Amino acid sequence: MIQFLNLAGQKLKNMIIKKTLKNGLRVILAPLEKTQSFSVFIFVKVGSKYETKSKRGISHFLEHMYFKGTERRPDPLSISKELDRVGGVFNAFTSKDYTGYFVKVEKNYMPLALDVVSDIFLNSLFKEEEIEKEKTVILEEIKMIKDNPTLYIDVLFEKLLYGDQPAGWSIAGEEETVKNIKRKDILNWVNNFYLAPNTVLSIAGNFKVNEVLSKIKNYFLKLRPGKSPQKKKVIEKQKTPKKLIFQKDTEQAHIALGVRGFNLFHPLRYPFLVLATLLGGNMSSRLFQRLREKEGLAYYVHTDIETNPDTGYLCTFTGVDRSKIRDAVKIILEEYKNVTKEISEKEIELAKNYLKGRLMLSLEETNSLASFYGIQELLEKKILTPQQKIKEIDKVKKEDIQKASQMIFKPQKLNLALISPLKPKNLKLTL
Repeated sequence: MIQFLNLAGQKLKNMIIKKTLKNGLRVILAPLEKTQSFSVFIFVKVGSKYETKSKRGISHFLEHMYFKGTERRPDPLSISKELDRVGGVFNAFTSKDYTGYFVKVEKNYMPLALDVVSDIFLNSLFKEEEIEKEKTVILEEIKMIKDNPTLYIDVLFEKLLYGDQPAGWSIAGEEETVKNIKRKDILNWVNNFYLAPNTVLSIAGNFKVNEVLSKIKNYFLKLRPGKSPQKKKVIEKQKTPKKLIFQKDTEQAHIALGVRGFNLFHPLRYPFLVLATLLGGNMSSRLFQRLREKEGLAYYVHTDIETNPDTGYLCTFTGVDRSKIRDAVKIILEEYKNVTKEISEKEIELAKNYLKGRLMLSLEETNSLASFYGIQELLEKKILTPQQKIKEIDKVKKEDIQKASQMIFKPQKLNLALISPLKPKNLKLTL
């Protein structure tokens, strides 16, 4: 069955096309006439939340292995040269809930893009020697993350929030678990999760729909049907504020201070987004103005939210002088408390307009558009156009934001992760 949806900002003849192949693979097509590019994404509904303790990092490891060779392209250079010679862009990524692969090329190289991405996805060899070689690469990646406080503070915050369960583990895994991954583990992971009903193929760009659909069927009907294992339910329990201090010889102290929030399906999802934006989402936000412009404490300040299918949180990240940790924490907590009491219509409007503008700007590239539609289909099994997303943002009212803020900003929900050479004494978390 093919469903048609209007594509925001385009002429009526440009549509989103959704089709489910007979093996269960979901295909999303967004044809656009006024672009010179073609982007193809493959999303698989498996990430680090699906892992066991002894196999931490395997989803991310497998992502690396899909660029290491097929029968037709027997080594990494054979794959990269084909796309490099046409100026193509290609990469992959792993999250807690999904893994993605993409190729972007000039529109005339559409056949090449589909041929390469289908070849690596369906015919990768996972050679023993490549697996062993890639272990060293991933171990260096893990070290790189730990050496970069602005990256590692994210890992620490989620570890603090969720503890020793998949939601609290690093996506890259741990050194010992990565070293112990075997070829049979890789093949088992593919057999369990890389199945047609667990996968979404999302394409955006300048192409002929019938031509692309024909090629997709030719390639991807080979993807096996089947049912994948479900991830374990995330355990969330917190009765008191929590802190995690990682002592490291850094010039700055890096702070992540946040609270548990709402998941992807919660009715307050959009008020949650507006709340984070007016708190620390841009240069006009409360925390940016206080921490950087007024007090001069920090260079970077941002408040982000995570809204996953089963978890969600809000967190403010900043880096300050080691002697200013208390001052920064105090200001963040003050603004968390203040927002539960007073929000102006003017700052709500500013936050909404910012979100709407950033959404439309972010979707100018075909790879962003393909990702936008593909992730929605994978995680929510429904698609909203940009215009529909904007309507959801516009619906947010002051009382919705206040309700969201009052639900999450409670002393027992506070969590502070800190990277610092000094361990502050008697650092209290209270609102």
